Amino acid sequence: MSAIIVIGTQWGDEGKGKIVDYLAEKSDVVVRYQGGNNAGHTVVVGGNEFKLHLLPSGILYSGKTCVVGNGVVIDPAVMLKELKDMQQKGIDTSGLKVSNRAHVIMPYHRLLDEVEEEHRGDNKIGTTKRGIGPCYMDKNARTGIRIVDLMDEAEFSEKLARNLEAKNHLLKAVYETEGFDYEQMKEEYLNYAEQLRPYVADTAVVINEALKAKKNVLFEGAQATLLDLDHGTYPYVTSSHPIGGGACIGAGVGPTKINKVIGVVKAYSTRVGEGPFPTELHDEIGSTIREKGFEYGTTTGRPRRCGWIDACVIRYAGYVSGLDYMAITRLDILDSLKTLKICTGYKYKGELLNEFPASLKILGQVEPVYEELPGWEKSISDIRRYDDLPVNARRYVERLSEVTGIETGIVSVGPRRDQTIILHDMF
Repeated sequence: MSAIIVIGTQWGDEGKGKIVDYLAEKSDVVVRYQGGNNAGHTVVVGGNEFKLHLLPSGILYSGKTCVVGNGVVIDPAVMLKELKDMQQKGIDTSGLKVSNRAHVIMPYHRLLDEVEEEHRGDNKIGTTKRGIGPCYMDKNARTGIRIVDLMDEAEFSEKLARNLEAKNHLLKAVYETEGFDYEQMKEEYLNYAEQLRPYVADTAVVINEALKAKKNVLFEGAQATLLDLDHGTYPYVTSSHPIGGGACIGAGVGPTKINKVIGVVKAYSTRVGEGPFPTELHDEIGSTIREKGFEYGTTTGRPRRCGWIDACVIRYAGYVSGLDYMAITRLDILDSLKTLKICTGYKYKGELLNEFPASLKILGQVEPVYEELPGWEKSISDIRRYDDLPVNARRYVERLSEVTGIETGIVSVGPRRDQTIILHDMF
């Protein structure tokens, strides 16, 4: 039995979907433990591209139990559309289990997300406007609607009426925006309830019973370390906990059940939205990386900001999630570059910082300290053994391990399943 958590170590978009998809082959259960449809995984299988927003990446393997845990916020319309799309492509979705404790994104969450972001003006935080933040706000305010409530018409109707009265008043009084019709929303969501009902379960029981039966369980987070509500670059963060510890809360398992934590590391850095980004490139190299890597959001289509890899960020991710291994992705995107840089530290007002700063004011003013390494200037996408990688590619990987203190377990040289080099068996 192994329980493995896969997290993103940077600002997201590291290629977690591919790593989870690869590891899912040896897993019995794959669990999504936080976030909502503001996240996206792109997985390439047999030349077919699958874009996932709520469903765990393991859904692409037949016979796997795929869990959407209690820490996820669920837009029923999005989930049902993903299910339909998968079924139309011949994917078996019968193994899906949806937590009865997960919270439901309502239309008023999406509208509030939009009008609140517009109201911030120059202080916007870069939300995807999918209703994720407002749904988590209601969850923490203890006014949210859970899947278990949605399954009970009387309970749902009462909670919807109470919430809608408050939300309509807020929308009209503060944002001068029309609210929603109770009967129409009630009918729409009760219809969703019947379609989702076959998948609903107490998923904490499902997961813990699987662990008790010595099965392999894989936990996948959305977003990444620097978008964590507590440990990220606040306030430019998500509203949940993508770090390793978030898996225990968002799935309902104890920390003693976890065997390994794997941090997915993109071979360069990217970021979507607002906030400081010390190694960001505003030149031709940044544009080359963006175009070659097709660095545009899976969910939003927004161009991603690109920069050199930041070992300070990876080291910090190792601390807060207790990383056992790195899974380095998209190494092939750097094939054509003559010289590469790794940020090994920050200088602030002439002093070398020993930690990743909590203050965004400081982070926005730091000077990256770089090490330059020679590139390999040849394609590596057909290589399947680590020792066959060019010397300079191996040196880049090994130097990253040295400066972060985290061992490398996987190296990815392309988007397909077979373009994955395993240095250490994860199970």
